[in-house]
Amino acid sequence: MNRPLPAEQKQCMTNYRWVICSMLFFALVINYLDRQVLSLTWKNFIAPEFHWTDADYGFLTGVFSIVYAIAMLLAGKLIDKLGTRAGYVTAIVVWSTGACLHCVCGIFTCGFVTGDWIWSFTGSREHLGSVLASTPAIAMSVTTVSVWLFLVARVVLSLGEGGNFPCSIKAVAEYFPKKDRGFATGVFNSGSQIGALLAPFTIPTIARLYGWEMAFFLIGVLGYIWMAVWLFVYHNPRDNKHVNESELAYIEQDIEEDADMKHETLKQEMAEDRTASVGLLKPFTFRQTWAVIAGRFLPDSVWWFLLFWAPAFVDEVYGYPSSSPEGMFAIFSIYFISMFSLAGSYLPTYFINRNKVNPYSGRMKAMFIFALFPLIGIGVMPLGRVSMWFPVVLIGIMAAAHQSWSANVYNVVSDMFPKSVVATVTGAAGLASGLGSFTSNYGAGCLFTFAGETGLEFLGFEGKQAGYMIVFMLASVAYMFSWVVMKLLVPRYKLVKL
Repeated sequence: MNRPLPAEQKQCMTNYRWVICSMLFFALVINYLDRQVLSLTWKNFIAPEFHWTDADYGFLTGVFSIVYAIAMLLAGKLIDKLGTRAGYVTAIVVWSTGACLHCVCGIFTCGFVTGDWIWSFTGSREHLGSVLASTPAIAMSVTTVSVWLFLVARVVLSLGEGGNFPCSIKAVAEYFPKKDRGFATGVFNSGSQIGALLAPFTIPTIARLYGWEMAFFLIGVLGYIWMAVWLFVYHNPRDNKHVNESELAYIEQDIEEDADMKHETLKQEMAEDRTASVGLLKPFTFRQTWAVIAGRFLPDSVWWFLLFWAPAFVDEVYGYPSSSPEGMFAIFSIYFISMFSLAGSYLPTYFINRNKVNPYSGRMKAMFIFALFPLIGIGVMPLGRVSMWFPVVLIGIMAAAHQSWSANVYNVVSDMFPKSVVATVTGAAGLASGLGSFTSNYGAGCLFTFAGETGLEFLGFEGKQAGYMIVFMLASVAYMFSWVVMKLLVPRYKLVKL
């Protein structure tokens, strides 16, 4: 039973839990800003200086995705060991350091290539770049060294960012009762959308006025500022002087109910643990595991492509750099439209309640509808001949459909698997997502480089535009193909019994 609260206590109850939720919100805003700096600066600012190709950029974004997926898989245990306060400090220090490391990659590239470290710290890299460009062999060295230095910075960034969601979910569990956790998670998770909306206006402007290095540095420093505030405001609810007895009772209202259920739950968990001792690879013998992997591999590869390549697409196809007003507003519009995915989050619940079906059937019906929307991707390039804003709207709809799809794939795991193997299956799906992202980003980069060099022709498009036509055609059918594979693997709702 919940502990009743006197009326006078209810009236004066503190609401410090929402301060914590707001901190999680701002952390995710910073997270997405840090993640977007490279995609919004490489084409117009970094590539001309270091002679990068699309393949170089695709390689960097692909490796980031794989390391990020592995980091998410491993971060949970480390955060449980360190605790929420120290765990989040560790995560944000690592990712902010990775963000700031990008700004010295140019200096170190000049030092490695020329051997003159003093000059590289004081001289003009723009002038050096023009001198080096006259010698192909040296220019190749500039490209190679700069890519590998940026790769180090991207790996550090992705390792830290992998701890963001595990820390946030743990903090919500500590500061909110079960009935409020879904709403609190939705509030802080909206920071990803806000970060994506702010990025196209702030980052290119900083890069244009003060240089691309300063864009990485200033956004990275935001993480250190957040960390200082976090250390000041976050303590365990029972040790936090800003949480009064009334709010603490509200936060801990589930404890007595959990105590009543503890005996039966413990018996059930012990049984599951004994069953789970069959081995780490056992879950991969079930079709349900491969259905979840199929639901992540191709769809997530589309999402990461849209996230990392949209600014380059607007620039290369329509001539609007990310620093131009038109380029900024185009990228902003894509992410703004993607926010409509929030409306689709209720669709599976609607089907489950209306039709009285099991969770898997309701989700699969909703996911079939979500898979229909990306089919419009076939029209991105043809309609783009009329106006750039047709592709902007279509890509935004594809992004919104993905967000709705993704939320349901995560829940398919808990629908069909016992708790003892949920983490294993989720981790496997996360790795599948990372591999899919690497494939799409690096593959797209190689395709665009090849198409640009050879003048590739495809369905009336030539060069890089032909490459984009191929990619958007594949992206448009990825979700429907994944849905069919999932349905073939698991045609009906079936719980996994180990």
